[in-house]
Amino acid sequence: MVKYGLDYTRCRWILPLLLGIGVIFGIIALAGRGWLESQTLPYVQQASLWQNCRRPDQGGEWSCESLMGYAWGRAAAATYLVGFLLLVICFALAIIAFAIDTLRFNFIRGIGGLLFVAAVFSVMGLVIYPVKFSSEIEMTGINMFSWAYGFGWTTAIMEICLGFFFCCLPNYEDQILGNVKPTYFYSSP
Repeated sequence: MVKYGLDYTRCRWILPLLLGIGVIFGIIALAGRGWLESQTLPYVQQASLWQNCRRPDQGGEWSCESLMGYAWGRAAAATYLVGFLLLVICFALAIIAFAIDTLRFNFIRGIGGLLFVAAVFSVMGLVIYPVKFSSEIEMTGINMFSWAYGFGWTTAIMEICLGFFFCCLPNYEDQILGNVKPTYFYSSP
């Protein structure tokens, strides 16, 4: 954004847009039923952050049990949900920060710090879930952690990367606002 001379007014919404995409990915991870799925036919197991569903055979009916009955299930859901709520707060704060004509760069650095806290909570939930799920719940067949779990990790990685961007952006305040004189390396004889 700074190196190639892109105008700040045109690029100011890129970071809030990326935060919005992270919020959408977080919603998909929270609502998705594909945290764990059977890998091969017949599909006999499917789990989300909230419940685990099984069926005895190909034509059978799914029976589901809540993971909120387990302490680790509540811990994984709570930590991931806290990380997601912090991400939503950062998204709202970023929209407010970038909508103001005079950008407050210390405010932006605070958003970056809050994104790192959100990433810590998200990663805690994403680590608790597979470790305790695979050790405490009997799995039949060949299973894999699937697409919704991947969206959860994508959200956590976006929180970390955007945290760096938000923390480093104030270091280039003068370049972004256009307060630096251009340096010319060519001199005429």
